[in-house]
Amino acid sequence: MTIDQSKHSLFGASKVAADVLVQEYGKYFDMKTGVFRGGCLTGPNHSGTQLHGFLSYLMKCAISGDHYTIFGYKGKQVRDNIHSSDLINMFWHFYQEPRKGEVYNAGGGRESNCSMKEAIEICEELTGSEMKYSYTSDNRIGDHIWWISDLTKFRAHYPNWELKYGISEILLEIHERFSQSQLTN
Repeated sequence: MTIDQSKHSLFGASKVAADVLVQEYGKYFDMKTGVFRGGCLTGPNHSGTQLHGFLSYLMKCAISGDHYTIFGYKGKQVRDNIHSSDLINMFWHFYQEPRKGEVYNAGGGRESNCSMKEAIEICEELTGSEMKYSYTSDNRIGDHIWWISDLTKFRAHYPNWELKYGISEILLEIHERFSQSQLTN
């Protein structure tokens, strides 16, 4: 996919710069370096906000009863999510057998993804109550309607690595963590 003439944000542009530098160090200096292009990274300790970390923030709203806003695409936008433990395990496999200047997608792939609407349903199921949410037709600037990471290359290089967490397991852990912290506060 081209990166030319598309909206990235300053944060996105800094990620592209770092990505290319790591690749160059690997190829130019013959160093064992790896780039992990993260999808939605999450887990029970993720403190999401309205525009970042949607599973965590969504569950926080589901438990607290706070209002949640869906931005654009009728709530059908799809994201893959990778649990922090699965991501650390990717790093571990790379660390055991590093390669030079490699680039990998790091996300939930086809096994761990959902739309906003699907995530809301799971949150309502876990909390046992309906969420307060609304829809605005304006999508977030630079937002994708659909993103599923292709994990084929990493799996080919590290066939013993596997995802252990899907969306339901991730949301269950986040629910348990937030529920526990509500009890202790």
